Amino acid sequence: MKTIKKNNKWKIKYWKYLLWLSPVLIVMGLSAGVVAGSWEPVPLILIIAGSGCLGLWLVLETASGEGFWGKRSTQASTNALTATLSVLIILGLINFLATRYLVRVDLTENQQYTLAPQTQQIVRNLRKPVKVWVFERGVNNADKELLESYRRISGNKFSYEFVDPQEKPALAGQFEVKNFGDVFLESGERRQFLINVSPQTRLREVTLTNGIAKIQSERQAKVYFLQGHGEHSITPGEGGLSQAVKALENKNFISEPLNLAEKSAVPPDADVVVIAGPKRALFEGEVNALKKYLNEGGSLLVMIDPKTDPKLDSLLNEWGVTVENRLVIDASGTGQLVGLGPAVPLISEYGDHPITKDFDKGYSYYPGARSLITKPVEGIKETPLLITNERSWAESSPDKPPLKFDKNSDRQGPLLLGVALSRNITSDTAKQSEAKPTPTVTPTQKADNPTPTPTVSETTKPEATATPTTPPQKKPDQKTLEARMVVIGNSTFATDGLFDQQLNGDVFLNSISWLSRQDDTAISIRPKEPTNRRINISTEQARLVGWLSIGILPLIGLGTAGILWWIRR
Repeated sequence: MKTIKKNNKWKIKYWKYLLWLSPVLIVMGLSAGVVAGSWEPVPLILIIAGSGCLGLWLVLETASGEGFWGKRSTQASTNALTATLSVLIILGLINFLATRYLVRVDLTENQQYTLAPQTQQIVRNLRKPVKVWVFERGVNNADKELLESYRRISGNKFSYEFVDPQEKPALAGQFEVKNFGDVFLESGERRQFLINVSPQTRLREVTLTNGIAKIQSERQAKVYFLQGHGEHSITPGEGGLSQAVKALENKNFISEPLNLAEKSAVPPDADVVVIAGPKRALFEGEVNALKKYLNEGGSLLVMIDPKTDPKLDSLLNEWGVTVENRLVIDASGTGQLVGLGPAVPLISEYGDHPITKDFDKGYSYYPGARSLITKPVEGIKETPLLITNERSWAESSPDKPPLKFDKNSDRQGPLLLGVALSRNITSDTAKQSEAKPTPTVTPTQKADNPTPTPTVSETTKPEATATPTTPPQKKPDQKTLEARMVVIGNSTFATDGLFDQQLNGDVFLNSISWLSRQDDTAISIRPKEPTNRRINISTEQARLVGWLSIGILPLIGLGTAGILWWIRR
Protein backbone atom coordinates (compact mmCIF):
# COMPACT_ATOMS: atom_id res chain seq x y z
CA MET A 1 0.00 0.00 0.00
CA LYS A 2 2.80 2.36 0.80
CA THR A 3 4.53 1.44 -2.46
CA ILE A 4 1.46 2.43 -4.55
CA LYS A 5 1.21 5.77 -2.77
CA LYS A 6 4.90 6.31 -3.30
CA ASN A 7 4.59 5.60 -7.02
CA ASN A 8 1.56 7.91 -7.33
CA LYS A 9 3.48 10.61 -5.50
CA TRP A 10 6.35 10.14 -7.94
CA LYS A 11 3.98 10.42 -10.89
CA ILE A 12 2.34 13.57 -9.57
CA LYS A 13 5.73 15.07 -8.81
CA TYR A 14 7.49 14.38 -12.12
CA TRP A 15 4.71 14.22 -14.77
CA LYS A 16 4.29 17.96 -14.75
CA TYR A 17 7.81 18.43 -16.15
CA LEU A 18 6.73 16.78 -19.41
CA LEU A 19 4.11 19.51 -19.80
CA TRP A 20 6.70 22.25 -19.24
CA LEU A 21 9.32 20.60 -21.47
CA SER A 22 6.99 20.30 -24.49
CA PRO A 23 6.48 24.05 -25.32
CA VAL A 24 10.16 24.74 -24.62
CA LEU A 25 11.26 22.20 -27.25
CA ILE A 26 8.66 23.40 -29.78
CA VAL A 27 9.67 27.06 -29.37
CA MET A 28 13.35 26.12 -29.71
CA GLY A 29 12.61 24.25 -32.93
CA LEU A 30 10.56 27.08 -34.44
CA SER A 31 13.19 29.68 -33.50
CA ALA A 32 16.00 27.59 -34.94
CA GLY A 33 14.08 27.07 -38.18
CA VAL A 34 13.33 30.79 -38.61
CA VAL A 35 16.90 31.89 -37.82
CA ALA A 36 18.62 29.24 -39.89
CA GLY A 37 16.18 29.42 -42.75
CA SER A 38 16.06 25.65 -42.88
CA TRP A 39 13.88 23.17 -41.02
CA GLU A 40 16.15 20.18 -41.28
CA PRO A 41 17.38 18.40 -39.28
CA VAL A 42 17.72 20.07 -35.85
CA PRO A 43 14.60 22.30 -35.90
CA LEU A 44 12.45 19.43 -37.09
CA ILE A 45 13.83 17.09 -34.38
CA LEU A 46 13.14 19.64 -31.64
CA ILE A 47 9.56 20.22 -32.83
CA ILE A 48 8.90 16.46 -33.01
CA ALA A 49 10.40 15.92 -29.55
CA GLY A 50 8.27 18.70 -28.04
CA SER A 51 5.14 17.34 -29.69
CA GLY A 52 6.02 13.83 -28.40
CA CYS A 53 6.41 15.08 -24.83
CA LEU A 54 3.04 16.81 -25.04
CA GLY A 55 1.39 13.64 -26.39
CA LEU A 56 3.04 11.45 -23.72
CA TRP A 57 1.82 13.80 -20.98
CA LEU A 58 -1.73 13.68 -22.34
CA VAL A 59 -1.68 9.85 -22.51
CA LEU A 60 -0.29 9.38 -18.96
CA GLU A 61 -2.60 12.01 -17.51
CA THR A 62 -5.66 10.45 -19.13
CA ALA A 63 -4.65 6.88 -18.07
CA SER A 64 -4.22 7.84 -14.43
CA GLY A 65 -7.73 9.31 -14.10
CA GLU A 66 -6.64 11.37 -11.07
CA GLY A 67 -4.51 14.07 -12.59
CA PHE A 68 -5.24 17.23 -14.47
CA TRP A 69 -8.07 15.83 -16.62
CA GLY A 70 -9.81 14.23 -13.66
CA LYS A 71 -10.34 17.49 -11.81
CA ARG A 72 -13.76 19.11 -11.85
CA SER A 73 -12.21 22.53 -12.51
CA THR A 74 -10.50 21.17 -15.63
CA GLN A 75 -13.76 19.82 -16.99
CA ALA A 76 -15.53 23.12 -16.31
CA SER A 77 -12.71 25.06 -17.94
CA THR A 78 -12.76 22.74 -20.95
CA ASN A 79 -16.50 23.22 -21.38
CA ALA A 80 -16.11 27.00 -21.11
CA LEU A 81 -13.25 26.96 -23.64
CA THR A 82 -15.27 24.84 -26.05
CA ALA A 83 -18.28 27.17 -25.75
CA THR A 84 -16.07 30.23 -26.29
CA LEU A 85 -14.44 28.72 -29.38
CA SER A 86 -17.88 27.80 -30.73
CA VAL A 87 -19.14 31.38 -30.28
CA LEU A 88 -16.01 32.77 -31.97
CA ILE A 89 -16.43 30.39 -34.91
CA ILE A 90 -20.11 31.37 -35.28
CA LEU A 91 -19.24 35.07 -35.18
CA GLY A 92 -16.51 34.50 -37.76
CA LEU A 93 -18.96 32.77 -40.09
CA ILE A 94 -21.49 35.59 -39.62
CA ASN A 95 -18.86 38.22 -40.47
CA PHE A 96 -17.73 36.20 -43.49
CA LEU A 97 -21.28 35.98 -44.82
CA ALA A 98 -21.88 39.68 -44.08
CA THR A 99 -18.77 40.59 -46.08
CA ARG A 100 -19.77 38.45 -49.04
CA TYR A 101 -23.48 39.34 -48.93
CA LEU A 102 -23.80 42.89 -47.60
CA VAL A 103 -27.14 43.88 -46.07
CA ARG A 104 -27.63 47.34 -44.55
CA VAL A 105 -30.68 48.37 -42.54
CA ASP A 106 -31.41 52.07 -42.07
CA LEU A 107 -33.39 52.41 -38.83
CA THR A 108 -33.51 56.22 -38.83
CA GLU A 109 -36.97 57.79 -38.90
CA ASN A 110 -36.70 59.41 -42.36
CA GLN A 111 -34.15 57.01 -43.88
CA GLN A 112 -31.32 59.49 -43.36
CA TYR A 113 -28.64 57.15 -44.69
CA THR A 114 -30.57 55.67 -47.63
CA LEU A 115 -30.21 57.05 -51.17
CA ALA A 116 -33.33 58.37 -52.89
CA PRO A 117 -35.18 56.05 -55.31
CA GLN A 118 -34.23 58.32 -58.26
CA THR A 119 -30.55 57.96 -57.35
CA GLN A 120 -30.78 54.20 -56.97
CA GLN A 121 -32.42 53.86 -60.38
CA ILE A 122 -29.78 55.97 -62.12
CA VAL A 123 -26.84 54.28 -60.42
CA ARG A 124 -28.14 50.75 -61.02
CA ASN A 125 -28.70 51.48 -64.73
CA LEU A 126 -25.33 53.05 -65.52
CA ARG A 127 -24.45 52.37 -69.15
CA LYS A 128 -20.77 53.22 -68.67
CA PRO A 129 -18.53 53.10 -65.60
CA VAL A 130 -18.36 56.36 -63.67
CA LYS A 131 -15.50 57.45 -61.43
CA VAL A 132 -15.47 60.36 -59.00
CA TRP A 133 -12.15 62.12 -58.41
CA VAL A 134 -11.91 64.19 -55.22
CA PHE A 135 -8.77 66.36 -55.21
CA GLU A 136 -8.41 67.12 -51.52
CA ARG A 137 -5.59 66.91 -48.99
CA GLY A 138 -7.61 64.81 -46.55
CA VAL A 139 -10.50 62.38 -46.69
CA ASN A 140 -13.81 63.69 -45.39
CA ASN A 141 -15.74 60.86 -43.73
CA ALA A 142 -19.16 62.22 -44.73
CA ASP A 143 -18.15 62.46 -48.41
CA LYS A 144 -16.59 59.01 -48.30
CA GLU A 145 -19.71 57.47 -46.77
CA LEU A 146 -21.89 59.05 -49.47
CA LEU A 147 -19.62 57.80 -52.26
CA GLU A 148 -19.50 54.36 -50.66
CA SER A 149 -23.31 54.24 -50.73
CA TYR A 150 -23.21 54.82 -54.50
CA ARG A 151 -20.54 52.16 -54.94
CA ARG A 152 -22.50 49.53 -53.01
CA ILE A 153 -25.58 50.04 -55.18
CA SER A 154 -23.83 50.11 -58.57
CA GLY A 155 -21.53 47.15 -58.07
CA ASN A 156 -18.45 47.59 -60.24
CA LYS A 157 -19.72 50.47 -62.40
CA PHE A 158 -19.11 53.22 -59.86
CA SER A 159 -15.81 54.01 -58.16
CA TYR A 160 -14.16 56.93 -56.43
CA GLU A 161 -10.70 58.07 -55.41
CA PHE A 162 -9.37 60.76 -53.09
CA VAL A 163 -6.23 62.40 -54.48
CA ASP A 164 -3.88 64.87 -52.81
CA PRO A 165 -2.92 67.36 -55.57
CA GLN A 166 0.41 68.03 -53.86
CA GLU A 167 1.37 64.36 -53.92
CA LYS A 168 0.20 63.78 -57.51
CA PRO A 169 0.63 67.10 -59.34
CA ALA A 170 0.72 65.43 -62.77
CA LEU A 171 -2.72 63.89 -62.28
CA ALA A 172 -4.08 67.18 -60.94
CA GLY A 173 -2.69 68.89 -64.04
CA GLN A 174 -4.56 66.49 -66.32
CA PHE A 175 -7.84 67.48 -64.69
CA GLU A 176 -6.82 71.17 -64.58
CA VAL A 177 -7.44 71.36 -60.83
CA LYS A 178 -7.59 74.96 -59.64
CA ASN A 179 -8.33 74.62 -55.93
CA PHE A 180 -8.21 72.05 -53.16
CA GLY A 181 -11.58 70.33 -52.98
CA ASP A 182 -12.31 70.24 -56.72
CA VAL A 183 -14.46 67.22 -57.61
CA PHE A 184 -14.57 65.75 -61.13
CA LEU A 185 -16.65 63.06 -62.81
CA GLU A 186 -15.13 60.75 -65.41
CA SER A 187 -17.06 58.40 -67.69
CA GLY A 188 -15.34 56.94 -70.71
CA GLU A 189 -13.63 59.80 -72.54
CA ARG A 190 -15.72 62.47 -70.83
CA ARG A 191 -14.51 64.50 -67.89
CA GLN A 192 -16.67 67.01 -66.10
CA PHE A 193 -16.10 69.37 -63.19
CA LEU A 194 -18.77 68.80 -60.55
CA ILE A 195 -18.25 70.98 -57.48
CA ASN A 196 -15.67 72.42 -55.13
CA VAL A 197 -16.11 71.02 -51.63
CA SER A 198 -15.11 72.90 -48.50
CA PRO A 199 -15.92 72.75 -44.78
CA GLN A 200 -19.02 74.84 -45.55
CA THR A 201 -20.00 73.08 -48.80
CA ARG A 202 -19.88 69.30 -48.79
CA LEU A 203 -20.75 66.78 -51.48
CA ARG A 204 -24.52 66.23 -51.61
CA GLU A 205 -26.62 63.50 -53.15
CA VAL A 206 -28.60 65.83 -55.41
CA THR A 207 -25.40 67.35 -56.86
CA LEU A 208 -23.73 64.00 -57.44
CA THR A 209 -26.80 62.32 -58.93
CA ASN A 210 -27.47 65.17 -61.37
CA GLY A 211 -23.81 65.18 -62.39
CA ILE A 212 -23.92 61.45 -63.12
CA ALA A 213 -27.14 61.86 -65.13
CA LYS A 214 -25.56 64.62 -67.24
CA ILE A 215 -22.30 62.84 -67.97
CA GLN A 216 -24.22 59.67 -68.90
CA SER A 217 -26.54 61.56 -71.23
CA GLU A 218 -26.06 60.93 -74.94
CA ARG A 219 -27.18 64.42 -75.90
CA GLN A 220 -24.64 67.21 -75.62
CA ALA A 221 -25.72 70.83 -75.55
CA LYS A 222 -24.43 72.79 -78.55
CA VAL A 223 -23.05 76.33 -78.33
CA TYR A 224 -22.59 78.39 -81.51
CA PHE A 225 -20.10 81.29 -81.57
CA LEU A 226 -21.03 83.99 -84.07
CA GLN A 227 -18.18 84.76 -86.50
CA GLY A 228 -17.57 87.13 -89.42
CA HIS A 229 -17.62 90.50 -87.64
CA GLY A 230 -14.27 90.48 -85.87
CA GLU A 231 -15.47 88.34 -82.93
CA HIS A 232 -13.01 86.40 -80.82
CA SER A 233 -11.99 83.16 -82.48
CA ILE A 234 -12.69 79.82 -80.80
CA THR A 235 -9.30 78.48 -81.91
CA PRO A 236 -6.03 79.07 -80.02
CA GLY A 237 -4.40 82.40 -80.70
CA GLU A 238 -4.11 85.94 -79.39
CA GLY A 239 -7.45 87.07 -78.08
CA GLY A 240 -9.00 83.67 -78.71
CA LEU A 241 -11.53 81.73 -76.68
CA SER A 242 -9.80 78.35 -76.75
CA GLN A 243 -9.67 78.07 -72.95
CA ALA A 244 -13.38 78.81 -72.72
CA VAL A 245 -14.15 76.25 -75.44
CA LYS A 246 -12.02 73.66 -73.64
CA ALA A 247 -13.86 74.33 -70.39
CA LEU A 248 -17.19 73.95 -72.18
CA GLU A 249 -16.01 70.63 -73.58
CA ASN A 250 -15.21 69.47 -70.05
CA LYS A 251 -18.78 70.38 -69.07
CA ASN A 252 -20.20 68.24 -71.90
CA PHE A 253 -20.85 71.07 -74.40
CA ILE A 254 -20.10 71.11 -78.13
CA SER A 255 -18.76 74.41 -79.53
CA GLU A 256 -19.01 75.37 -83.21
CA PRO A 257 -18.59 78.61 -85.20
CA LEU A 258 -21.64 80.23 -86.82
CA ASN A 259 -21.67 82.53 -89.85
CA LEU A 260 -25.19 83.91 -90.26
CA ALA A 261 -24.23 85.65 -93.51
CA GLU A 262 -24.01 82.20 -95.09
CA LYS A 263 -27.16 80.84 -93.42
CA SER A 264 -30.67 82.21 -93.35
CA ALA A 265 -31.35 81.24 -89.74
CA VAL A 266 -29.78 79.97 -86.54
CA PRO A 267 -29.40 76.15 -86.66
CA PRO A 268 -32.30 74.39 -84.94
CA ASP A 269 -29.93 72.41 -82.70
CA ALA A 270 -28.45 75.56 -81.14
CA ASP A 271 -28.85 75.65 -77.37
CA VAL A 272 -26.94 78.92 -77.02
CA VAL A 273 -25.61 81.53 -79.46
CA VAL A 274 -22.64 83.59 -78.27
CA ILE A 275 -21.76 87.00 -79.68
CA ALA A 276 -18.26 87.60 -78.31
CA GLY A 277 -16.89 91.08 -78.97
CA PRO A 278 -17.91 91.94 -82.56
CA LYS A 279 -15.86 94.81 -84.03
CA ARG A 280 -18.01 95.39 -87.11
CA ALA A 281 -21.75 95.78 -87.61
CA LEU A 282 -24.02 92.82 -88.23
CA PHE A 283 -26.20 92.76 -91.33
CA GLU A 284 -29.86 93.50 -90.84
CA GLY A 285 -30.72 89.95 -91.94
CA GLU A 286 -28.42 88.53 -89.26
CA VAL A 287 -30.07 90.66 -86.56
CA ASN A 288 -33.51 89.50 -87.74
CA ALA A 289 -32.34 85.87 -87.64
CA LEU A 290 -31.26 86.36 -84.01
CA LYS A 291 -34.62 87.97 -83.17
CA LYS A 292 -36.47 85.05 -84.71
CA TYR A 293 -34.25 82.64 -82.76
CA LEU A 294 -35.14 84.39 -79.50
CA ASN A 295 -38.83 84.48 -80.37
CA GLU A 296 -38.71 80.71 -80.73
CA GLY A 297 -37.35 80.27 -77.21
CA GLY A 298 -33.62 80.54 -77.93
CA SER A 299 -30.80 81.78 -75.68
CA LEU A 300 -28.27 84.48 -76.47
CA LEU A 301 -25.07 85.64 -74.77
CA VAL A 302 -24.07 89.13 -75.92
CA MET A 303 -20.64 90.55 -74.95
CA ILE A 304 -19.88 93.99 -76.40
CA ASP A 305 -16.63 95.93 -75.99
CA PRO A 306 -16.08 99.72 -75.99
CA LYS A 307 -15.58 101.68 -79.24
CA THR A 308 -17.66 99.24 -81.27
CA ASP A 309 -21.15 99.42 -82.81
CA PRO A 310 -22.39 95.95 -83.82
CA LYS A 311 -25.85 97.38 -84.68
CA LEU A 312 -27.61 95.26 -82.06
CA ASP A 313 -29.51 98.18 -80.52
CA SER A 314 -32.85 97.19 -82.07
CA LEU A 315 -32.57 93.69 -80.59
CA LEU A 316 -31.38 94.83 -77.16
CA ASN A 317 -33.93 97.62 -76.89
CA GLU A 318 -36.74 95.12 -77.26
CA TRP A 319 -35.44 93.57 -74.05
CA GLY A 320 -35.04 96.91 -72.29
CA VAL A 321 -31.21 96.99 -72.45
CA THR A 322 -29.06 99.88 -73.67
CA VAL A 323 -25.28 99.51 -73.95
CA GLU A 324 -23.78 102.92 -73.20
CA ASN A 325 -20.96 104.25 -75.33
CA ARG A 326 -18.97 105.02 -72.19
CA LEU A 327 -15.93 103.47 -70.55
CA VAL A 328 -16.26 102.30 -66.96
CA ILE A 329 -13.62 103.77 -64.63
CA ASP A 330 -12.87 102.26 -61.22
CA ALA A 331 -11.41 104.90 -58.90
CA SER A 332 -11.61 102.85 -55.72
CA GLY A 333 -7.95 101.81 -56.00
CA THR A 334 -8.78 98.19 -55.12
CA GLY A 335 -7.77 96.94 -58.55
CA GLN A 336 -4.50 98.89 -58.48
CA LEU A 337 -3.42 96.93 -55.42
CA VAL A 338 -3.32 93.78 -57.59
CA GLY A 339 -1.85 95.45 -60.67
CA LEU A 340 -5.04 96.55 -62.44
CA GLY A 341 -5.54 100.03 -63.84
CA PRO A 342 -8.56 102.32 -63.35
CA ALA A 343 -9.99 101.21 -66.73
CA VAL A 344 -10.24 97.62 -65.42
CA PRO A 345 -13.19 97.51 -63.02
CA LEU A 346 -12.83 94.90 -60.28
CA ILE A 347 -16.22 93.39 -59.42
CA SER A 348 -17.10 91.90 -56.04
CA GLU A 349 -20.83 92.70 -55.94
CA TYR A 350 -23.16 90.29 -57.74
CA GLY A 351 -26.90 89.96 -58.18
CA ASP A 352 -29.07 87.18 -56.78
CA HIS A 353 -29.19 84.80 -59.74
CA PRO A 354 -28.26 81.16 -60.50
CA ILE A 355 -25.29 82.43 -62.51
CA THR A 356 -23.73 84.19 -59.52
CA LYS A 357 -25.29 82.34 -56.57
CA ASP A 358 -21.98 80.83 -55.34
CA PHE A 359 -19.72 83.84 -55.95
CA ASP A 360 -20.10 85.36 -52.47
CA LYS A 361 -17.53 88.19 -52.42
CA GLY A 362 -15.15 86.73 -54.99
CA TYR A 363 -13.50 88.88 -57.64
CA SER A 364 -13.83 89.11 -61.40
CA TYR A 365 -12.45 91.87 -63.60
CA TYR A 366 -13.21 93.29 -67.04
CA PRO A 367 -10.52 95.21 -68.95
CA GLY A 368 -12.26 97.96 -70.89
CA ALA A 369 -15.95 97.62 -70.07
CA ARG A 370 -19.12 99.43 -71.11
CA SER A 371 -21.91 100.20 -68.69
CA LEU A 372 -25.49 99.06 -69.24
CA ILE A 373 -28.82 100.77 -68.66
CA THR A 374 -31.99 98.74 -68.26
CA LYS A 375 -35.65 99.70 -68.16
CA PRO A 376 -38.70 97.62 -67.29
CA VAL A 377 -40.36 95.85 -70.19
CA GLU A 378 -43.64 94.03 -69.87
CA GLY A 379 -43.18 90.28 -69.80
CA ILE A 380 -39.39 90.37 -69.29
CA LYS A 381 -37.74 89.41 -66.02
CA GLU A 382 -34.48 91.26 -65.39
CA THR A 383 -31.78 90.40 -62.84
CA PRO A 384 -28.53 92.38 -62.41
CA LEU A 385 -25.38 90.23 -62.46
CA LEU A 386 -22.26 92.44 -62.28
CA ILE A 387 -22.29 95.64 -60.24
CA THR A 388 -19.40 98.08 -59.77
CA ASN A 389 -18.59 99.90 -56.53
CA GLU A 390 -19.73 103.39 -55.59
CA ARG A 391 -16.37 104.96 -56.54
CA SER A 392 -16.75 104.12 -60.21
CA TRP A 393 -18.23 106.13 -63.04
CA ALA A 394 -19.07 105.85 -66.74
CA GLU A 395 -16.61 108.10 -68.60
CA SER A 396 -18.03 109.78 -71.70
CA SER A 397 -14.64 111.09 -72.98
CA PRO A 398 -12.07 108.35 -72.35
CA ASP A 399 -9.75 109.69 -75.08
CA LYS A 400 -9.30 113.04 -73.33
CA PRO A 401 -6.94 112.63 -70.35
CA PRO A 402 -6.78 113.08 -67.49
CA LEU A 403 -9.66 110.80 -66.54
CA LYS A 404 -11.72 112.77 -64.08
CA PHE A 405 -15.35 112.52 -63.12
CA ASP A 406 -17.53 115.22 -64.69
CA LYS A 407 -21.00 115.34 -63.18
CA ASN A 408 -22.37 117.09 -66.28
CA SER A 409 -21.39 114.37 -68.78
CA ASP A 410 -20.39 111.27 -66.79
CA ARG A 411 -22.60 108.90 -64.79
CA GLN A 412 -21.75 108.08 -61.18
CA GLY A 413 -21.59 104.46 -59.99
CA PRO A 414 -22.59 101.89 -58.94
CA LEU A 415 -22.90 100.78 -62.54
CA LEU A 416 -24.32 97.70 -64.19
CA LEU A 417 -21.90 95.63 -66.31
CA GLY A 418 -23.97 92.47 -66.77
CA VAL A 419 -27.63 91.53 -66.71
CA ALA A 420 -29.66 88.32 -67.14
CA LEU A 421 -33.07 88.47 -68.82
CA SER A 422 -35.82 85.96 -69.51
CA ARG A 423 -39.16 86.13 -71.28
CA ASN A 424 -42.01 83.64 -71.50
CA ILE A 425 -43.45 83.29 -74.97
CA THR A 426 -45.92 80.93 -76.60
CA SER A 427 -45.66 78.84 -79.71
CA ASP A 428 -48.52 80.83 -81.30
CA THR A 429 -46.82 84.18 -80.80
CA ALA A 430 -43.58 82.69 -82.09
CA LYS A 431 -45.37 81.75 -85.32
CA GLN A 432 -46.84 85.24 -85.57
CA SER A 433 -43.42 86.85 -85.17
CA GLU A 434 -42.09 84.56 -87.89
CA ALA A 435 -44.76 85.67 -90.34
CA LYS A 436 -44.75 89.33 -89.35
CA PRO A 437 -41.67 91.56 -88.71
CA THR A 438 -41.25 92.75 -85.16
CA PRO A 439 -41.97 96.50 -84.94
CA THR A 440 -39.30 98.69 -83.36
CA VAL A 441 -39.18 102.33 -82.34
CA THR A 442 -37.21 104.49 -84.79
CA PRO A 443 -35.33 107.71 -83.96
CA THR A 444 -38.05 109.72 -85.76
CA GLN A 445 -40.72 108.20 -83.57
CA LYS A 446 -38.73 109.09 -80.49
CA ALA A 447 -38.52 112.71 -81.61
CA ASP A 448 -42.26 112.90 -82.19
CA ASN A 449 -43.00 111.38 -78.82
CA PRO A 450 -41.17 113.28 -76.05
CA THR A 451 -42.07 110.63 -73.49
CA PRO A 452 -41.50 107.36 -75.30
CA THR A 453 -42.68 104.18 -73.68
CA PRO A 454 -40.32 101.21 -73.37
CA THR A 455 -39.94 99.34 -76.63
CA VAL A 456 -41.93 96.14 -76.46
CA SER A 457 -41.74 93.42 -79.07
CA GLU A 458 -44.87 91.96 -80.57
CA THR A 459 -44.29 88.78 -78.60
CA THR A 460 -44.73 90.48 -75.23
CA LYS A 461 -47.97 92.36 -75.98
CA PRO A 462 -51.23 90.97 -74.61
CA GLU A 463 -53.35 89.06 -77.09
CA ALA A 464 -55.49 91.45 -79.15
CA THR A 465 -58.43 89.04 -79.23
CA ALA A 466 -58.90 89.16 -75.47
CA THR A 467 -61.69 91.41 -74.17
CA PRO A 468 -61.34 93.49 -71.00
CA THR A 469 -63.85 91.31 -69.15
CA THR A 470 -62.56 87.94 -70.34
CA PRO A 471 -59.02 86.78 -69.47
CA PRO A 472 -57.04 85.36 -72.39
CA GLN A 473 -57.29 81.61 -72.69
CA LYS A 474 -54.46 79.43 -73.99
CA LYS A 475 -55.21 77.11 -76.82
CA PRO A 476 -54.94 73.39 -76.12
CA ASP A 477 -51.92 73.02 -78.41
CA GLN A 478 -50.23 76.17 -77.16
CA LYS A 479 -46.78 75.62 -75.65
CA THR A 480 -45.02 78.05 -73.34
CA LEU A 481 -41.35 78.63 -74.10
CA GLU A 482 -38.76 80.78 -72.38
CA ALA A 483 -36.25 82.92 -74.21
CA ARG A 484 -33.14 83.89 -72.27
CA MET A 485 -30.43 86.48 -72.74
CA VAL A 486 -27.31 87.57 -70.88
CA VAL A 487 -25.71 90.91 -71.80
CA ILE A 488 -22.21 91.85 -70.57
CA GLY A 489 -20.44 95.08 -71.45
CA ASN A 490 -17.11 93.33 -72.03
CA SER A 491 -15.77 90.25 -73.83
CA THR A 492 -12.07 90.34 -72.99
CA PHE A 493 -12.59 88.74 -69.59
CA ALA A 494 -13.32 85.37 -71.26
CA THR A 495 -10.31 85.36 -73.63
CA ASP A 496 -7.22 83.17 -73.26
CA GLY A 497 -5.04 84.25 -70.37
CA LEU A 498 -7.86 85.97 -68.50
CA PHE A 499 -10.42 83.16 -68.55
CA ASP A 500 -8.77 81.28 -65.68
CA GLN A 501 -8.24 84.39 -63.54
CA GLN A 502 -10.36 84.71 -60.38
CA LEU A 503 -14.06 84.21 -61.26
CA ASN A 504 -13.84 85.28 -64.89
CA GLY A 505 -14.26 81.76 -66.22
CA ASP A 506 -17.10 81.05 -63.79
CA VAL A 507 -19.05 84.07 -65.04
CA PHE A 508 -18.80 82.78 -68.62
CA LEU A 509 -19.44 79.09 -67.87
CA ASN A 510 -22.33 79.75 -65.48
CA SER A 511 -23.92 82.05 -68.06
CA ILE A 512 -23.74 79.31 -70.69
CA SER A 513 -25.13 76.72 -68.25
CA TRP A 514 -28.08 78.92 -67.35
CA LEU A 515 -28.77 79.89 -70.97
CA SER A 516 -28.66 76.24 -72.07
CA ARG A 517 -31.09 75.29 -69.30
CA GLN A 518 -28.79 72.59 -67.97
CA ASP A 519 -30.20 73.01 -64.47
CA ASP A 520 -33.82 72.91 -65.66
CA THR A 521 -33.63 69.15 -66.25
CA ALA A 522 -32.07 68.47 -62.87
CA ILE A 523 -33.49 65.61 -60.88
CA SER A 524 -35.37 66.88 -57.87
CA ILE A 525 -34.25 65.08 -54.72
CA ARG A 526 -35.64 66.39 -51.48
CA PRO A 527 -32.89 66.74 -48.87
CA LYS A 528 -33.31 64.53 -45.82
CA GLU A 529 -33.01 66.46 -42.62
CA PRO A 530 -32.79 64.73 -39.23
CA THR A 531 -35.86 65.19 -37.05
CA ASN A 532 -35.33 67.85 -34.43
CA ARG A 533 -36.03 66.17 -31.09
CA ARG A 534 -34.41 68.71 -28.81
CA ILE A 535 -36.30 69.66 -25.65
CA ASN A 536 -36.49 73.33 -24.81
CA ILE A 537 -36.46 73.80 -21.04
CA SER A 538 -36.25 76.80 -18.77
CA THR A 539 -33.38 77.69 -16.46
CA GLU A 540 -35.24 76.31 -13.42
CA GLN A 541 -35.96 73.04 -15.20
CA ALA A 542 -32.33 72.72 -16.25
CA ARG A 543 -31.21 73.31 -12.64
CA LEU A 544 -33.66 70.64 -11.39
CA VAL A 545 -32.39 68.11 -13.98
CA GLY A 546 -28.84 68.84 -12.87
CA TRP A 547 -29.61 68.22 -9.19
CA LEU A 548 -31.48 65.02 -10.04
CA SER A 549 -28.63 63.56 -12.09
CA ILE A 550 -25.75 64.69 -9.86
CA GLY A 551 -27.18 64.54 -6.34
CA ILE A 552 -30.61 63.04 -5.76
CA LEU A 553 -30.44 59.88 -7.91
CA PRO A 554 -26.95 58.87 -6.64
CA LEU A 555 -28.11 59.39 -3.04
CA ILE A 556 -31.17 57.20 -3.66
CA GLY A 557 -28.92 54.46 -5.04
CA LEU A 558 -26.54 54.64 -2.08
CA GLY A 559 -29.43 54.64 0.38
CA THR A 560 -31.02 51.57 -1.26
CA ALA A 561 -27.69 49.74 -1.17
CA GLY A 562 -27.26 50.61 2.53
CA ILE A 563 -30.73 49.32 3.44
CA LEU A 564 -30.09 46.01 1.60
CA TRP A 565 -26.76 45.63 3.42
CA TRP A 566 -28.39 46.26 6.77
CA ILE A 567 -31.17 43.73 6.09
CA ARG A 568 -28.72 41.02 5.07
CA ARG A 569 -26.50 41.76 8.04
